[in-house]
Amino acid sequence: MDTYSLIKAIHVIGSTVLFGTGLGIAFFMFMGQRAPDMAARVFAARWTVRADYIFTAPAVILQPLTGFWLIHLGGYGLGEPWLVAVYILYLIAGACWLPVVWLQIKMKQMLTEAHAADTPLPETFQRYFRLWFLLGWPAFISLILVFYLMVAKPA
Repeated sequence: MDTYSLIKAIHVIGSTVLFGTGLGIAFFMFMGQRAPDMAARVFAARWTVRADYIFTAPAVILQPLTGFWLIHLGGYGLGEPWLVAVYILYLIAGACWLPVVWLQIKMKQMLTEAHAADTPLPETFQRYFRLWFLLGWPAFISLILVFYLMVAKPA
């Protein structure tokens, strides 16, 4: 296997992990917070945060590294319009993902404290959850558009 094919395979696997695990984590967190049992909600939030560290964070770092390597190996110019669009969309996704991670950590803390003290969740939790949900949309839509651009490479 030549270097380009190897890096491309790593890039595709990384994008699959980034998108697929991200979607799975979001679904797990969303559905977990619908559970009537506070212990289940804490469990979902705790593993959502861990999964982001284990899967999403490494993929977020890997994608630009392998992407720029592929650009170099493939002989593309860094300023090609479809690549500039990819950079912008990836930055949008990242600009949404970073606050999402912060919100997940804060929500996990609120859930853990409320569960331990057997008290209701603060009002802040619902605001954070709504913002978490809203930020997911532009992040995932941006990544879908990146997939399109990676496959189509429009001129």
